[in-house]
Amino acid sequence: MMVNRGFMRLAVRGAIRAFAEEKLLAWLGALGLVLAAGIAVYMGVFGAFVPPEGDISSAFSFDAAIGIFMLSIAAILPVSGFGSRARAVVRWVFVPIVVYSYGVETIQRLRGVNPRFSNGSVVDAVAGGVFGLASFVLIIVTAVVAVSFFRRKLLAERPLLILGIRYSFLSVMLGFASGLWMIALNGRFSGPDGNIIVLHGLSFHALQVLPLLGWLLERTGAEARAARMLLHLGSAAWIAAVAAVAVQTIAGRTVFEWTALPVLAGAGLLVCLAAVAAAAGAELLKPHNAAASSSSAGLEERQTGSALLRDKDLSGG
Repeated sequence: MMVNRGFMRLAVRGAIRAFAEEKLLAWLGALGLVLAAGIAVYMGVFGAFVPPEGDISSAFSFDAAIGIFMLSIAAILPVSGFGSRARAVVRWVFVPIVVYSYGVETIQRLRGVNPRFSNGSVVDAVAGGVFGLASFVLIIVTAVVAVSFFRRKLLAERPLLILGIRYSFLSVMLGFASGLWMIALNGRFSGPDGNIIVLHGLSFHALQVLPLLGWLLERTGAEARAARMLLHLGSAAWIAAVAAVAVQTIAGRTVFEWTALPVLAGAGLLVCLAAVAAAAGAELLKPHNAAASSSSAGLEERQTGSALLRDKDLSGG
């Protein structure tokens, strides 16, 4: 229970600090989660399908995914090395794109229209075209943000966090590539059983997992070489897992089968999550160890003081 409370305090403090400088982007991300929650309630009451083309579950997953993505960008943008003016430009490019994307995805699905590949009216087709353009702009702006983290001076300032962010953007670029693949196919399926959306989602979740690993290792104060090795191990394992899922999907096969590539992907994710768990455990136990050391030192001082008093009394007697 104490570990759980410590983890919650650590998470809350980290979130407050992470979003303090980019509150607008953080609220924009939170909006996506609120929309997803509302859609979940709607599906529970009315079901997931609105004829003729509206699959409400797609709006749920889209709004939640974009919300989490924007929360991640809000957390890492302050350490990108951008000045206040450059960050403002990035911020105000993201805001209208994301707001429009939330709106067109949610409203069109509720109208029973596919927001990307609709067979509806001219207005629906135009809205879908603008949606596609917004997606391309989102990719470009994210790539600009990603490039900023590959400057050498950033690595010198906070090496573990920046390395985690660098690895995460390698995975995110694979996620964008899979998104363009789905646009080209006009759907999410590859071959008889390959589902590109699995690759797409897994690629983007690196933006939460790998910076978290770097941040936790940074806080533990562990020996630099050991911390970097654990970061490289966890991050490389994640990238290997995404690559295995990509190859399996390109082959048109499901990742939910007991064959070599899905097993390799699962093993890679387990190694990465084990690294995160090890870093989190080290951070959570650090105050406990410090308190234990302080208590032990105090006990030793009291014992030494008592011994000195006894010696003094004996010599005085």
